[in-house]
Amino acid sequence: MYALVIVDIAHEKVDRMYTYRIPEGMHLERGMRVKVPFGHQAKEGYVLEITEETDFDAGRIREVKEPLEDYPALLPPLIDLAKEIAHDTHCPLAEALRLMLPAEMRGGRIKVKTETVCRLTIGGEALEKAMAECKNARKRRLLLEMLSDGKCRPVSEISPLVHDARKGLNDLCERGYAELIEREILRSPYPDTLLQAPDPVLTREQEDVLSDLLPAVTRGSGVFLLHGVTGSGKSEVFIRAVRRCLALGKGAIVLVPEIVLTPQMVTWFRARFGDVAAVLHSRLSAGERFDEWRRIRHGAARVVIGARSAVFAPVENLGLIVVDEEHEQSYQSEHFPQYDAREIALSRAKRENAALVLASATPSILSFARMERGDYTLLEMRKRVHQRPLPEVTVCDMREELRLGNKGIFSQTLLEKLDRCISDGQQAMLFINRRGYAQFVNCRSCGNPIRCSNCDVSMTYHETDHSLHCHWCGQQIPMPEKCPSCESRYIRACGVGTQRVEQEIKKRYPNVGVIRMDNDTTSGKDGHAKLLSRFRAREAQVLVGTQMIAKGLDFPEVTLVGAILADTSLNMPDYRAPERTFQLLTQVAGRAGRAEKNGQVVIQTYMPEHYAIETTAAQDYRAFYQTEFARRRRSLYPPFTMMARLLCTAKNEAVAQAVSKEIYTKLNAFVKEKPLLRKRVLFMRQDDAPIKHLRGFCRAQVLVKLLEHKDSREVLGMMQELADSEWPCTVQLEINPASMA
Repeated sequence: MYALVIVDIAHEKVDRMYTYRIPEGMHLERGMRVKVPFGHQAKEGYVLEITEETDFDAGRIREVKEPLEDYPALLPPLIDLAKEIAHDTHCPLAEALRLMLPAEMRGGRIKVKTETVCRLTIGGEALEKAMAECKNARKRRLLLEMLSDGKCRPVSEISPLVHDARKGLNDLCERGYAELIEREILRSPYPDTLLQAPDPVLTREQEDVLSDLLPAVTRGSGVFLLHGVTGSGKSEVFIRAVRRCLALGKGAIVLVPEIVLTPQMVTWFRARFGDVAAVLHSRLSAGERFDEWRRIRHGAARVVIGARSAVFAPVENLGLIVVDEEHEQSYQSEHFPQYDAREIALSRAKRENAALVLASATPSILSFARMERGDYTLLEMRKRVHQRPLPEVTVCDMREELRLGNKGIFSQTLLEKLDRCISDGQQAMLFINRRGYAQFVNCRSCGNPIRCSNCDVSMTYHETDHSLHCHWCGQQIPMPEKCPSCESRYIRACGVGTQRVEQEIKKRYPNVGVIRMDNDTTSGKDGHAKLLSRFRAREAQVLVGTQMIAKGLDFPEVTLVGAILADTSLNMPDYRAPERTFQLLTQVAGRAGRAEKNGQVVIQTYMPEHYAIETTAAQDYRAFYQTEFARRRRSLYPPFTMMARLLCTAKNEAVAQAVSKEIYTKLNAFVKEKPLLRKRVLFMRQDDAPIKHLRGFCRAQVLVKLLEHKDSREVLGMMQELADSEWPCTVQLEINPASMA
């Protein structure tokens, strides 16, 4: 028998299957990881096929050294999925296969954790006799008494209670009374307590949605777009659909866009399903991630909740995939190989006969357009549970505030509502999508902002350490006393960030607890969960945060939400800026009034007449969609076109520029040779990337706008071919990237 193996080396020169003989007595299956000889070294690899025949000279074929596990680490559907990713992204298959496994499994960087336990091998009369023999051996008698219930006791638990316990246990083993064995310990990311929760009564809309969804789960097909307003009970729909899956002996994957949402979703699911629910995300320790993956692979956990990468979880007999907050750009991976978790979920669902639910209060333009085209089935939930009203939204024109003499960061309306909220003992959430104290520091003499030396971006001032931080590369420098450009001492911090908002709230309400949530305060393990638990326990009345507080969170006591600077995302140089602004503001507004008390929202803006702001205030998704869809059609932006670019990155600016110019010349010549393709390419240009310098590298690009048409694939194929060519710098193809920076 022979194994066809992909060696775990991500390089196109070895991107093919190699044939190895399976030694007599060795059991191998498709999907197992193995160690094989490769050149003069032993390498890890993946068995993709088992065959009885080979065209190679049998005498020259080398043998598999050993399997790395006694089970296939890769399920057959995931092998096929990896092949699809490798084909679509033009990456080596080994690179795509790595997506399917915890990174620490490679190279044996993580092992199964065990502990030594002791148990008696005797009982009944034999135990009584042994106890009688121990009249003068107090330690032996004590150990026998501790183990007399027949259970396994960890040595680590016995040692603090008995002096030199290991010697006494060895004595019991030598006499044949007990044995020491190694037992696996699961590194659990969950709290010790598991609270059971009863099923709530379903609303009429939830019942209507489930009447369409549950039959699809049963038959194993169907793609649904669940459009439900904030607070309409979408999570309960997920839970009931997952329950149907489990009843059918199937598994489910539930994706959430932010790590901050994972603990809340895990708590809900474990309260209803117990240990059958597992979690996968990047904030777990290596051991926790490995053990959770193994629980899923061995079938002990059949429901997986996690962020983007959980779409690759090894769930057998998959029946349902849910993508919550499907509009979020975090589902797009910017690391090579690039993938969109929503597209991967669609591919898995079709391949493995599972139903797919894409859910959001603010669906992406692309998803809603696909629904209108008939690709997805629309499920709608227009009302909040218990007929609770949507929050009342007030738009504050900050230009008018300035005209009236208010130069602060809070409008008079927001301050009045905050005063009332605090005095009534309720909670408030203040949203601003900028961390730090001030967005930038500039010189009042020459006007230049202080920029990062590694990146073409201004640095952000942080009051906590009186330093300037680059939020792209992480560089920190002390706040300068004079301008680096003109040496003037007239420098000042401008703009607003989360630290500034937190400081202003503490000044106004010195006796009120304030919690700040941003990347600076949540960097530690379980950082998100700890802060949210404190807020839920009412250790603070005000929560200040970036977009991580804007979606999915459910706090019954929050009655007021304030968006401090709603124009931040609206002014981004990206064609998706209006869409992202509407989604972000609508989602953050949805955090208010989710229980018995009505909610209020204050949106502070310098552009109150913008349609993204107006439709947010009206909480009217369809009105926004129609306006934005018409704008995209007029301006020929996705989904009518594709934005693709070849990004050239080098340490030397001249190299990046030279490579991008050569690529432009070759691509332009290729398009000009084919009249049909010239009609599909709307424009093509070579220039610097919007952020010219990033993390110490220089960046240039070739940007192409293509009509969404099957002929355009030929242009993308040529762009990928150019990206794969030998260049003196890194060249990467990006298609509709999450960020155009």
